[in-house]
Amino acid sequence: MQKSFIFSGLIVFYALLGIATIESCRNNQVDQNTGFIFKEKLSDYGFFKQNLRDLKPQTGVLPYELSTPLFTDYTRKDRFIVLPGGRPIRYTERGPLDFPDSTIIVKNFAYTNIHHQKIMLETRLLVKDPFDSKWKVMDYLWDKDQTDAVKHISGAKIQINLLDDSANTIHTTYQVPNTNDCKRCHLQNNELTPLGPKARNLNFTVEGQPNNQLVQWASLGLLSGIADISQVSQLPNWRDEKHFTLEQRARAYLDVNCAHCHAAGGDASNTGLFLDYEQHDPFHLGIMKAPVSAGGGAGGLDYDILPGDVAHSILVYRMNSNEPGTAMPELARTIIHTEGVNLIAAWVSQLSSGKKPSTRR
Repeated sequence: MQKSFIFSGLIVFYALLGIATIESCRNNQVDQNTGFIFKEKLSDYGFFKQNLRDLKPQTGVLPYELSTPLFTDYTRKDRFIVLPGGRPIRYTERGPLDFPDSTIIVKNFAYTNIHHQKIMLETRLLVKDPFDSKWKVMDYLWDKDQTDAVKHISGAKIQINLLDDSANTIHTTYQVPNTNDCKRCHLQNNELTPLGPKARNLNFTVEGQPNNQLVQWASLGLLSGIADISQVSQLPNWRDEKHFTLEQRARAYLDVNCAHCHAAGGDASNTGLFLDYEQHDPFHLGIMKAPVSAGGGAGGLDYDILPGDVAHSILVYRMNSNEPGTAMPELARTIIHTEGVNLIAAWVSQLSSGKKPSTRR
């Protein structure tokens, strides 16, 4: 009964989506020569109601979650999509979903302080500009009073004390990216593109919801072109030991945290190290592969992955470092992700030189 009530509420919620998003699009400005114009403050968009920092979405602002998200210094992320009225997302088998022009993807970053309070840091917007159907990016930096976030192009460094997933206190200098930093990761085949919202990374049931996200969106007319959910690939949750193997979880983690650069169309395509989930060539995955241009960052090691030997695998060495020029990923983190390093180290440990990688379930 409770699930039925929740689902009915969602139907009413999204039935009003067209009205709300049409109004939102009308309020956004598009210059006939330069395209979409970003507003000065996050509050100017009207995405959220009541206290802005609570991130309670207005009708028509669609929350979503990812099965395996990118690690960013143990931050908490709240994600939303704002669609133009009457225009659904189109399903794509590989790569990001095909979003209609005027879509806005909203990604909020916060950390948990030593008093167990959620503190907002930044909000990033990706907008598919109706002027040229290309994606644009903008960052909004939250003020000290946590009342609003202001457009911020040049990046920032913020001293914070946060709690990690084990409630350990960590001091770090959190780095808000500038727009060029965003483009480095989001540039695929020379086109700015969303990274997280791929069908395979959305293909699961969010806790507390009655249905799979993709099925729910399709039933409400928000997603077109998807027929049978059983035929849609699924990216494993890297934490879920019950339903996925060690290899599947490790490969999912590498896909989300590394493959936006380490893929054929990414920023690190020249390395030949391709870590996307569909990659099955051992050499491209780094197994017995010598580095191309790591220089001192390789730590004097000879192979990206030496099967069964964590201590002599460059991939683990660089993930387990915070030193500039060595640390990988280069962007998006200032803290070593202990749990992620342990996962990849466990995977490398159980590899043998004659084993072919497989992520099939």
